[in-house]
This record gives sequence, C-alpha cells and structure tokens, in this order.
Amino acid sequence: MEKSYITTAIPYVNGNPHLGHAMDYLLADVLRRYMMLQGKTVRLQAGTDEHGSKIFKKAAEQGIPIQDYVDQNSKSFQDFIHSLDVEYTDFVRTTDADHMRRCQAIWEKLSNHIYKDKYEGWYCEGCEGFVTDKEYDENEGICPDHKKPYTKLSEENYYLRIADFKDQIREAIEKDEMKITPAFRKKEFLNLLKDMPDVSISRPKEQVEWGIPVPGDDSQVMYVWIDALSNYITILGYPEQDISGSWPANTQIVGKDILRFHAGIWPAMLMGLGLPLPKNLLAHGFITVNGEKMSKSIGNVIAPGEILEKHGLIPFRYYFLRHASTTDDADFTWDKYEASYNELANDLGNLVQRLATLCKKNEVAGVKGELKDNADFDARMSKYEFNFAFDVLWDEIQNLNKRIDEEKPWALAKTEPDKAKEVLKSLIQDLSNTNLRLAIFLPETAAKIAEIFEAEHIAPPETPLFPKA
Repeated sequence: MEKSYITTAIPYVNGNPHLGHAMDYLLADVLRRYMMLQGKTVRLQAGTDEHGSKIFKKAAEQGIPIQDYVDQNSKSFQDFIHSLDVEYTDFVRTTDADHMRRCQAIWEKLSNHIYKDKYEGWYCEGCEGFVTDKEYDENEGICPDHKKPYTKLSEENYYLRIADFKDQIREAIEKDEMKITPAFRKKEFLNLLKDMPDVSISRPKEQVEWGIPVPGDDSQVMYVWIDALSNYITILGYPEQDISGSWPANTQIVGKDILRFHAGIWPAMLMGLGLPLPKNLLAHGFITVNGEKMSKSIGNVIAPGEILEKHGLIPFRYYFLRHASTTDDADFTWDKYEASYNELANDLGNLVQRLATLCKKNEVAGVKGELKDNADFDARMSKYEFNFAFDVLWDEIQNLNKRIDEEKPWALAKTEPDKAKEVLKSLIQDLSNTNLRLAIFLPETAAKIAEIFEAEHIAPPETPLFPKA
C-alpha cells in the first residue's frame, strides 16, 4: 500500500489559533482524506513551536512559569485542530526531550556547513527573522506584518552556509524536483534565492534564554527556525531511526509568509544531512477581512471561534474550502458567510430533504455509493486547486436539483410508479456517488447523507441538515 506524509507548519504558542492556522489544517485534512480515498496510507504531522524570545517574554508578562505557559497554549492548538474535525497521526512539541536531543544531533551532522561570525544588521522579533539591508530599505525600516521598527543587532552567532547549496536548491526548484505551488510563488522565491545570504542559526543565550543549547557551546541557543524546521523529521525518529518509509514528504503545507524558510533554509539543511527534498511545497495565502489584512491595531481581527459559533463546523469548512482560494489570498465578510450558509442550505440541505421525502413516499430502498472515475475532480486535486475540485462536486449537487425539477418524480408516481422509482434510484445513486468525495470536504455531513440514503427504509432527517438562519 502506497504511503504518503503530509506536514503542516508548526505555529508559535505566543497567541491563540487564527484563521491562517485553520487553513493549514483544513488543506492538510482535505489532502489526507483524498489520499485515503485512493487507498493510500497517510501520515499527517502537526505540532507547536515553543521556543524563542517572544514566548519567553509573553509568559513573563503574564506571570506564568514558562513551561506551564507553553503547555497551556500547545493544548489550545491541539483542541483547535480537533474542533475542525482534523485528525493527525503525529503531534510534535519543540520542547519535547526527544525533539531537542534530535535537533542537537542534526546540528552536529551539519557542522561542516556551520561557522561562527559576528552579525550586525536588522532583526524583527515578531517574525523571529533576520532582515537584509535590502528588505530594510524596501520596508522603510518597519516590518510590514507587525508594523514595528526593525531592531539593530550586533552579536556573534553561528551561521549555516546557504552558499554551499544554493545552486542545488535552484536546480531542484526549477526542475520541479521540489515543486512549489502556486507557480507564481516559485518565481518569487527563485528571485529571492539569488540574493539569499547565509543565515544565522543561533542567538546568544543572554538574548534568548529559552531555546535548545548549541552542542559544545552553552553560551548560544539554536535559532528558532533551525529548531522548528527540524520537527518534520525529528517526529519520524531522525536521526537514530530510518525514516525512508515516510520521508520525503509528499506535501508540506505552509503560509506564503514562511515559504522562503521552507524553500531556502530547509532544503539546505536536508542537503547537508544527505536527505531527499520534499516533493511538494504548497503555499496558501492570507485571509483578509473586508479586503484588509487582519490587524489588532485596526480592530478587524476575527477569531475562528467566532465564526464556528455562528453556524457550526460544516459551514465553516464549506466557506473556507470552497469560497477561499487554496493558493491565493481570500476575503472574509459576514455577508459573504451568510450567503455561503444559505447556499449550503438551499443546494445541499434542500436536495437531501426533498429526495429523502420522495424516496420515503415511494418506498425506494437505499444504495451505497460507488467511487467512479472523475477526471476533472482528480485533475483539480492533483494541482492543489481544492476549491475548484469542490466546485466540481457542487456542480453535481446542483445538477441533481435540476434533474428533480425536470423529471418530476412526484408527478410520475401518479401515472408511472415504476418509472418514478427508477428515477429516484438513479438520483440517490448519483448523490451517493458524489457523497463519497464530498466526505473529503464535509465529513460530518457526508456521514449523515450516507446514513440516510444507505438505509433500507429511506426517511428525511427529523431536522434539516442546515436550518434556515
């Protein structure tokens, strides 16, 4: 049986889960369910990034012991993932003893590509990232994401020699050996790679005391990105275990803002370790609100919990998997969300109610779905166009509604009852077939539909699947 490994970016635990995190998990879940429908065994990783100065300062501000702070926040992310009906096979915490020990072993394996030098330049604490002079000038000294001035640093750190691998990385991306989706992100990164400097992979302990100690140098701790990126293989047991059964990952899912770390630093680390590169990097966009990026200063931040409370999980999954682009920025407004919910109720909810009622009146027995070929759907999924693949299924649902209106089984039942039954059987068979793929996106609803239309005696649900708001 073919095996696949899917990864999600591990978020910092200095704040609550937001809609960007939800997109990571939902997209990974859709891909996992699709691969499982194809008969593959799938491993899905999730986790939390728990080191760094931001986290240490946040815990101190709240007067909470640092370990208690990361324990609480890691738990909140695990609960959030479960609330989205996403099932992972592996959950990594960067404060786990095994992860920390394996990170130190990875550092030692990379030692031929690591050197110590003085860093003088710019740094964004919010991004936990070093900033080139070019980026500083382009952004006029202020981080565009955090709206705060960059900090000037002068400190002695360890560096990973990206120059050792730059040509190999470029070739792997250009040849799609490590494919970046969408294609315009690939072009963006290849332009960025030209001027990509060697990267600092440590910080002085006096500046960042909450981190993994650098092997052989207790005055330094590992820079958060080296610590965090290693999680994709430490969770598999690397380096003491053979990870070839899972690695290379089939797909690594990241937000567009951290693609450069996954397309630049991460491949350099893997090449230094002699490991293959991931097959695919899927970068999704941001969720905006009323056309603006969410910002606490603007006051337009919408937490996932607010949206989930409105109509529940299934409308949440429906909106962000069908009406939000898989690979580009997507906008959220409450008006759009209400329209989406009504669409869900009118198209799918009414179809189930009408068809089940007609089947009950005409004593039509249920059937199981058959997974028939759907080239259009598979083509969209293979390109990571999940929202367009969902559209393919929705066209099928809308066509079933049209067929009921055109074939009028209620009228046929009065004059040709046998033909009415044939029409209804055809309709429920087609709905059951579509429902097998619908379960990739809306698992809870698909389970209810299967229960209704696979029963020996079909009956409509006592309450509509999506009650009118």
